[in-house]
Amino acid sequence: MLFAQRLLYWLRRLRYPGSQRYWERRYARGGHSGAGSSGRLAQYKADWLNQFVRTQGVRSVLELGCGDGQQLLLAEYPAYRGFDIAPSALERCRRLFAADPSKQFDHYAPAHFDPTAVQADLALSLEVIFHLTEDELYQAHLRHLFGSARRWVVIFSADEAGESPFPHFRLRRFSADVPLGWRLRARVPNPHRDISVSDFYLFEKISPGT
Repeated sequence: MLFAQRLLYWLRRLRYPGSQRYWERRYARGGHSGAGSSGRLAQYKADWLNQFVRTQGVRSVLELGCGDGQQLLLAEYPAYRGFDIAPSALERCRRLFAADPSKQFDHYAPAHFDPTAVQADLALSLEVIFHLTEDELYQAHLRHLFGSARRWVVIFSADEAGESPFPHFRLRRFSADVPLGWRLRARVPNPHRDISVSDFYLFEKISPGT
């Protein structure tokens, strides 16, 4: 059985085109962002984030990896800007929120992304990090995520390294790679551990002299 599992793993690896092409192909073929973007996990994430936005007076939200917009249907943000690496996902989002002027969507091109030009009070990365299988994309994601936030960054992911049988899923201990100038304010354990390995991680920008 072990041999069969290893063989299946390597067959998957040979067919894996890389994270950008994988997600574009998945969305173009009618696929979705994953089970975490609907159902009770999506509702849990939305409830937590909506409450945080209200209590902290967040006026603008930026998300790197907005996906197909299903999670966003539950959001209550004053202003939102979503970025994704897959054009097909952005087309879905623009159709879904065509009548909502508080939301806009743009293509995320890591090599040309300027975080200083898209500042927001809060920057989000929701179950994106473990889908960034290439090291350079992962490092760029963290730089751009924290570089885009004026005060807050929220990551919903697993903060651990490990192997996965799926080539499009790679566990990373991202807390070790958070840029200087930020501190972890809270880790909120996920009560739906039966369907997700992710927790909420809340980071706050450190003011000079603090």
